[in-house]
Amino acid sequence: MKTWTLRGATTSYIVGVPDHGQWAQLVAWGPHDGLSPVEVVGTEHFLPRADVEPLEYAVRGVRYAAPVDLVVSGPDGTDELRPLFTGATAEDESLELSFTDGALGLRLHYRVLGDVVERWVSVHNDGTDELTLHRHDSAGFVVPNGTLKYLWGEWNSEFQQADVSLDRGRFTIGSAQGITGHSYSPYLVVDGDVAYGVQLAWSGSWEMSADVDTTGLMRIQAGRTSSSLGIKLGSGETWVSPKAVGACSAEGVDGLARVFHAYERSTSRKRTPKVLYNSWFATEFDIRADHQLELARRAASIGVETFVVDDGWFVGRSDDTGGLGDWDVDPAKFPDGLGAFIGQLKEIGLDFGLWVEPESVSPSSDLAKQHPEWILRTPGRDPVLIRNQLLLDLSRDDVAEFVWTTLDRLLSSYDIKYLKWDANRPRLDSGDQRRDLDGRVVANLYGVLDKIRSAHPDVYVEGCAGGGARVDLGTAARVDTLWPSDNTAPLDRLGIQRGFRTGFAPHLMSSWVTDAVGTHDGRERSLDFRFHVAMAGVLGIGADLSRWNDEQLKTATWHIEQYKGIRELVADSKVYGLSAGVQYVGTTRSVVFLWETGDGNVRGTLPTRPRRVPLAGLDPRKNYRVGDEVHPGSYLLQVGVAFDGPADSACLVVEPVD
Repeated sequence: MKTWTLRGATTSYIVGVPDHGQWAQLVAWGPHDGLSPVEVVGTEHFLPRADVEPLEYAVRGVRYAAPVDLVVSGPDGTDELRPLFTGATAEDESLELSFTDGALGLRLHYRVLGDVVERWVSVHNDGTDELTLHRHDSAGFVVPNGTLKYLWGEWNSEFQQADVSLDRGRFTIGSAQGITGHSYSPYLVVDGDVAYGVQLAWSGSWEMSADVDTTGLMRIQAGRTSSSLGIKLGSGETWVSPKAVGACSAEGVDGLARVFHAYERSTSRKRTPKVLYNSWFATEFDIRADHQLELARRAASIGVETFVVDDGWFVGRSDDTGGLGDWDVDPAKFPDGLGAFIGQLKEIGLDFGLWVEPESVSPSSDLAKQHPEWILRTPGRDPVLIRNQLLLDLSRDDVAEFVWTTLDRLLSSYDIKYLKWDANRPRLDSGDQRRDLDGRVVANLYGVLDKIRSAHPDVYVEGCAGGGARVDLGTAARVDTLWPSDNTAPLDRLGIQRGFRTGFAPHLMSSWVTDAVGTHDGRERSLDFRFHVAMAGVLGIGADLSRWNDEQLKTATWHIEQYKGIRELVADSKVYGLSAGVQYVGTTRSVVFLWETGDGNVRGTLPTRPRRVPLAGLDPRKNYRVGDEVHPGSYLLQVGVAFDGPADSACLVVEPVD
């Protein structure tokens, strides 16, 4: 067998091609010092050998009974391929394995970044006849069996953590919504002696499955959802899958999260997040320039740096039934013009941000009347109306050009430093399935986001989709931060953020302080608690500041000042989950957030033991200052910091003193 080793920071991924050249298979994947081969021994009696081997990419025609990753049919009606290995290209930490079967060329692509393995495939049609791709996954990852963990949810309740034991059989999650979706995240983790995880970098419909075979190995498949008519591949054309990203860590699921975080930072721009104020919860659609300016002055007085005007600034938008698509400033709301308003913000020291939802259109809008052909619909059917809005057919290049030129006009005409891109409905209309609708829509979405970054590099972009319905590695690589959920209530949000951080880095986690009451847990928490929850990500304020008293404003001023001193550490550090919070460990210091999530009234009224929270990521040989106290690192790692007073939360900076 010919083998290739892709060496990461602490882990290795070894892939091989047997001498017969019929497939590629996993040889080993894991930490450098604990690498054990994945090997299937014994004789098969009923199935072909390919159905029991740990295949890297399973093609129908090579594998039959076990799940496959690629099914292709040609004009003769067959759906079996038997590609043979033709060569490999390896350089640095990348690898390309080539296989051919007549007119079809299949390439398996690998790239290592840190301890992450990116995998994707490309399929090329060298023949004269059209081919159809019926199934087209990005990769199959073979791992030891263990507890399977995933993230589920719904609107206002995203990133809930769950697990399942899969002794045999198949477990599948996905989205058929044309968007990543609230229901599941494209993320599966296997927790065992070594934790393994897979994510998919795709913002359309997707599917991930885990299968456990009779040998006890688990195989995770990740890819785009197959359409009913498949993807047509014409003569000379190449189809490229989205990337599937695999990672492993000997430090468990918490360590696996740190591997994913490091990868996401490597694909992101290093931008220091500014503290923002968003006026939505204070005004909703009732936008008046004088009132917005009043809120802006109060926001500036507590240390806010960016003021964002949310939904309702454009013509025809007095509620959610109109206006989408007509992206012109409403003169009734900004009588002196938006430029003058931005100038007033500058005078009080604030940057300006703007909300948009460029993929949607209101049925009553001028755009809908002028270009009815731009509305996504299934031929012969009325388009599906959700939240009083329709979708533009972003698979069309003229629609993509409209979206780009609209955003470019706004960003060029006004001094906009922050763009909040929202998407408040799924894509359910199937349209004409003879074309790759999902692929074209996502490609054009990515294209517009890439153009914004290239033409307007100073604009900080937030990705939002009715909360966290478009949180995935594909979007994360093209925006500066993501909105995990519309739920900003403190205890609800804490659980959402805990799940979010298992797969996504803190610099991607936009979080606001509001006055919201919990959807699931309505217990009251202090303003300090709310700030500490939001400061654990990218801090924003969304409360109606005109209702805050002087004491609340003073508290906000203190927390915002403290956040500015730690925000780069939060955005660029190793994250460790603690028993009562989270710790961000940087090269020179750490910050610890602690939250009381139980019934704190019990403490002090019944006999209890003093509460200590052990820390992580410190050097046991050094001494550290925590507030007014100094302790050895070994003490802080084993015993921890005190969290036993009346406060329901804490933010502690931990710094070495020697």
